Amino acid sequence: MAVQHNNPEFAEIARRATILRTQVGSGVHGTAIEGTDDRDEMGMCVEPPEFVIGLRRFEQYIHRSAEERTGVVNTPSGPGDLDLVTYSLRKWLRLALQGNPTVLLPLFAPEHEIVTVTELGRDLRANADMVVSRLAGRRFIGYLNSQRRRMVDGTVARRVNRPELVARHGYDTKYAAHMVRLGVQGVELLETGRITLPMPEPWLTWIRDLRQGRHTREEAMDAAASLEARLEELLLDSSLPERPDYARADKWLVEAYESTWSTVWSTS
Repeated sequence: MAVQHNNPEFAEIARRATILRTQVGSGVHGTAIEGTDDRDEMGMCVEPPEFVIGLRRFEQYIHRSAEERTGVVNTPSGPGDLDLVTYSLRKWLRLALQGNPTVLLPLFAPEHEIVTVTELGRDLRANADMVVSRLAGRRFIGYLNSQRRRMVDGTVARRVNRPELVARHGYDTKYAAHMVRLGVQGVELLETGRITLPMPEPWLTWIRDLRQGRHTREEAMDAAASLEARLEELLLDSSLPERPDYARADKWLVEAYESTWSTVWSTS
């Protein structure tokens, strides 16, 4: 039987035990176009012991205000809607250690983009170096190529995803912007171990202009190709470790669960 990730029990787990929650969408990147984007947030929480050592599982809680607003499942999010995913801390850390580009963002979101943070959440942000490695470079390349394929093919699930953008600009400028942004941020991460949010200039203006069709499809493809080539170089010569510090991350995770179970969930 499929797990309903938006059920009231999961909502309560997220409410009581979220350690960190931030914006992760175009708003945090600085690339949002006013009046066109929804708001994406990501959090991580420590689920109760029965969901770790018992038969039940908590992987994530999902809240979509568009569905709440309309009462219709899978309603597309529109401007001003909130899409929130709150991961089990265990699941989030597994994804982060693999270098998932979106999952890494709460580690680097600026203070004003933090919705919720506890002492444990701040400790996690302070220990980002145990998570980040050259593995992330390969994931950034994979996500960049995924956005490029979607832009070139113009389809998702056998349909044109944003026909209005294709009609207006000749290509899906949102996919193009994601493609270039991933290249820029992947290069910065492998060069410095961090991601600057919102994106710094000159790339911020360049990508915002790209989203509005002020650069050609060919310019976007050329920029992405150059950034991908740099990422390939950094996979070999970045100063980041080849692999994350799994032992340190595992120790931190165990202590995080033990401390939360003895406080937040001790009376449940």
